[in-house]
Amino acid sequence: MFFFYFNQSIVSCLSLQTVRHGFPYQPTALAFDPVQKILAIGSRTGGIRILGRPGVDCYCQHESGAAVLQLQFLINEGALVTACADDTLHLWNLRQRRPAVLHSLKFNRERITFCHLPFQSKWLYVGTERGNTHIVNIESFILSGYVIMWNKAIELSTKTHPGPVVHLSDSPKDEGKLLIGFESGTIVQWDLRGKKADFRIYYDEAIHSVGWHHEGKQFMCSHSDGSLSMWNLRNTTRPFQVTFPHGKIQKDGRKESCKPILKVEYKTTRNSEPFVIFSGGLSYDKAGRRPTLTIMHGKAITVLEMDYPIVEFMALCETPYNNEVQEPYAVVVLLEKDLIVVDLTQSNFPVFENPYPMDIHESPVTCTAYFADCPPDIIPILYSIGAKHKKTGYSQKEWPVAGGLWTLGSHTYPEIIVTGHADGSIKFWDASAITLQMLYKLKTSKAFEKPKPAEGRAAELVEEDPFAVQMVSWCPQSRIFCVVGISAHIILYRFSKYDANTQIVSLEVRLQCEAEDAISPSENENNPCFSESGSQSPQTHHQHPASPGSGTPEGNKDSTPCIKVKDRMVRVPPGYQAELVIQLLWIDGEPPQQITSLDINSAYGLLAFGNCNGLAVVDYLQKTILLCMSTLDLYGAADPYQRLTRSPRRNRQSTSGLTELSDNQQSIDMERSKSPTSDHVNGHCTSPTSQPKPRVPMGPEGPRLTRRGAGRPPFRKAQSAACMEISLPVSHTEGYASRRAMLQQLHGVSMYSHDEHHTTAPYCWSERESRENSFSRSRSSSVSSIDRDTKEAITTLQFGESFGRKSDALPTPCLWVGTSLGVVLLIPMSIPTDDEERLEEPVTIGPSGTALMLKGSVLHFSFLDCMGALIQSPHEVWRDVNAPEDPDRPRRRKLVHFSPSSSQDNYGEGHLAVVCSERQAKVILMPSQSCLFVHNITESSFVLRADVVSVCNSVCLACFCANGHIMTLSLPSLRPLMDVNYLPLTDMRIARTFCFTNGGQALYLSSPTEVQRITYSQEMCDNLQEMLGELFTPIETPEAQNRGFLKGFFGGNSHNFDREELFGEASAGKASRSLAQHIPGQAGMEGMKVAASGVVGDLARARIALDERGQRLGELEDRTALMMTSAETFSKHAHELMLKCKDKKWYQF
Repeated sequence: MFFFYFNQSIVSCLSLQTVRHGFPYQPTALAFDPVQKILAIGSRTGGIRILGRPGVDCYCQHESGAAVLQLQFLINEGALVTACADDTLHLWNLRQRRPAVLHSLKFNRERITFCHLPFQSKWLYVGTERGNTHIVNIESFILSGYVIMWNKAIELSTKTHPGPVVHLSDSPKDEGKLLIGFESGTIVQWDLRGKKADFRIYYDEAIHSVGWHHEGKQFMCSHSDGSLSMWNLRNTTRPFQVTFPHGKIQKDGRKESCKPILKVEYKTTRNSEPFVIFSGGLSYDKAGRRPTLTIMHGKAITVLEMDYPIVEFMALCETPYNNEVQEPYAVVVLLEKDLIVVDLTQSNFPVFENPYPMDIHESPVTCTAYFADCPPDIIPILYSIGAKHKKTGYSQKEWPVAGGLWTLGSHTYPEIIVTGHADGSIKFWDASAITLQMLYKLKTSKAFEKPKPAEGRAAELVEEDPFAVQMVSWCPQSRIFCVVGISAHIILYRFSKYDANTQIVSLEVRLQCEAEDAISPSENENNPCFSESGSQSPQTHHQHPASPGSGTPEGNKDSTPCIKVKDRMVRVPPGYQAELVIQLLWIDGEPPQQITSLDINSAYGLLAFGNCNGLAVVDYLQKTILLCMSTLDLYGAADPYQRLTRSPRRNRQSTSGLTELSDNQQSIDMERSKSPTSDHVNGHCTSPTSQPKPRVPMGPEGPRLTRRGAGRPPFRKAQSAACMEISLPVSHTEGYASRRAMLQQLHGVSMYSHDEHHTTAPYCWSERESRENSFSRSRSSSVSSIDRDTKEAITTLQFGESFGRKSDALPTPCLWVGTSLGVVLLIPMSIPTDDEERLEEPVTIGPSGTALMLKGSVLHFSFLDCMGALIQSPHEVWRDVNAPEDPDRPRRRKLVHFSPSSSQDNYGEGHLAVVCSERQAKVILMPSQSCLFVHNITESSFVLRADVVSVCNSVCLACFCANGHIMTLSLPSLRPLMDVNYLPLTDMRIARTFCFTNGGQALYLSSPTEVQRITYSQEMCDNLQEMLGELFTPIETPEAQNRGFLKGFFGGNSHNFDREELFGEASAGKASRSLAQHIPGQAGMEGMKVAASGVVGDLARARIALDERGQRLGELEDRTALMMTSAETFSKHAHELMLKCKDKKWYQF
């Protein structure tokens, strides 16, 4: 009898978001604090990203989820004001590692359009859609009674409404003057003291933005016709200059029409001409031109073309004062899918190298993998290889967004995140210490020839992403890496620090299971095939439409892979080098089914993979196929369902993109009525045969290179959980006009496709985003439904030392196989142990007939010893196959085995196998195969991801369910430890990318451009506060320049302007209660933390002020002492002169 104990404290906290990486999805707003040097980006989903120096990266989320319209820093105050699309203002406290909302103000009757907060002011100007301007006290977040009504701002004789407020700014010359810009083209300078308009400007073109000259005597406006107008305050009847920067004069003498200039900034410099920076303004006649940012410096005009539409830009200046020479040194440009910073101090305007991982979405992410506690040498070597391929031409200056404070911390360990992408690229990221930096990029497409354009049906089947990555398998110890592609191919890579000339070996596998279509070998090939009793003889091929690359007279060609491997010697650089490519073949004009499971073991030298047709095992050392048979053949006589022979139901493959989609509601409803265990991991699958079938001919017993066609199968996305169905609306079909649109809809990348045009409306949500990735699933799991649809997919595979049969006395290499019907099969193997024999002698493998049953598709296997410790899979120690040979030290394979009995005295005690399915988890004692513990995980939902992870020197089973719950179970007792409803809505993107790792961490793709990391470990929660960066650091505010007597006398009385006296309740009165509602911020412990953090910040600032005062007092004392010394010297010399001259007569001088 076994007794097990588990440390429950390791997962006693709720799931907690740790950090978010990547580019903010659908950005809308930008702000910069010139003193703290931190940057804030708002998004359409209500998120805020605050960035500083590398390591300082914070994500906040508005509870309402409303789009962020505008951001305003309280410069050097550690606070941020956000204006959202639900007409609510929020004040965020940044003086803590996790910012929190202190106050909110909800406008009830008016829509917010623009906000302006003067430097060192506590009064926020808020413009509305009705044209009114309200004033909010930042400290109390209460509306002032002082209101600038639109009908007071314009002349009484004006008959039309001026439109929404699009600009607010105080005059650099006098803070008591407020410049108000209305959308219609009306500009008003409002005297806040006199409560009247100083002047009014009525311009024919709509206004988008206004920029002041620092002296406050003139300003510049950008207009909807692509023009810039300059205005002088001495004469506001008409602009003294109007320019069309990109408008040329046509032959008939007229100006060509131009696009609107959406924003302009007018920045002055001490030693050169001012900078005029604007976005837009290009002529309409050139279609397809990329978005531009124009920099005008004197007579020089530089046009910077951007890859994506410009959302916002902002010039970074040396001073926070608007009445001083600005001296811009950089421009931050926020694009729809990128963030760039341009260096203005160099004439060629180079771009700064971005230290943040903003290019995760360079190609849409299709899969992820997370590895904690990696070997310590793997990160430096990957970085050294990847650094050789970095881009050049960046600015040599340091990244200008350098605010905040971040330290490495004491609780860090090597972590690596691997992302697979739609273009076939693989990216390795250093994820240590909650940061993310790209280490190395691998392009899997380099192993193949470029696909040739196809015609006819082949053209319909060819997709834009034939190399898209479905799943990856990586052994960090042996550095062997496997990639499964969407074209039913597998690439095996080995790591080397040396470049090499190599020829990629190609193996072709015919994994087809049709009772009435037994596949015979091609006449020109000598493919050996297994024979077994009861196998049927090959039959004649049925005629089908031609597959891509078909060249036979009949228009039908079998044994054709989807893409062609390079069949020549290629030069490969250091890093991961392709050694072997395995491809599934077209059969009878039908594309191969997608690969649904993969496992590789470097100690055995074996690779196993499966799909809805069957299982194949490949010896990648000898480059041979060991096993290729249907799932039903693996049972032999031990089929638990005793399925009967019947005619197969054909279901043609759809060509609608990443996942098969039904074209009508009837087919969708039919699919929904299926049993949850009757489908395979790819969603809908074709019906199988129930009849025993002959072994399908396999590839040759050695390397072989053949010609292949250029076609490719439909891009069907493999999911982790079986029978995942897609619920797509059948109405509103205009959103799905093309296959590519459906592909984007399913993958959640509709806003980020390379060939899609983006809308220019600032807050126009796509309908596809709201319907993105929804899926549902039937709940029936009766045996009758299994009988009706017996296509059985291989859903998970695991190599390991185990007992293939009950009678085994010692563990041997085994392959554990899990299927979509909840069946577990054991396949024992016999592998030669000697190195030379291993490369020459064959590996024997054969199903044992052992079958175990669970509810739902099998998702994961793990092995424990009888003390409950996790047994690692055996692996090979990495060796560089391209390194120069040392005759004294011949290269031999070094294997590391973790036997189940290595830590036990008695071999007969065996080990424990942890098996998790969509609904159930079991702990099985081997070799007796008795079930020790069982736990039904969920009845109302199903598990999408499951993994056995190490947390705080213990192991537990972590599960992520389709209803958004994250659960952990103790091992081996399977007692529930945690059940948290973490995600309110599950979509296909999360289901596809969610993965667990050791240390109580997990990650998923929260948006098409962002990776979210979470933790469910109490220890990680405790250490998180130390690992996060400080957003606010106490810095002295720069002193304003001395304006001089004449400028102060003639330049206005700005410092005599008292906003408190003007806007306070005593003089302005109270605002209407129905106009806005004040909402207090977070209370409780969070509020106490905020207050404590604010007090600490105030104390730090007071300490700095005292130090500065003491320093100034010291300087004053030194100057006083110097003056005293000078006075004493002067007195001495005067006394000496007096003594010398006192006895002289007047005529002696």
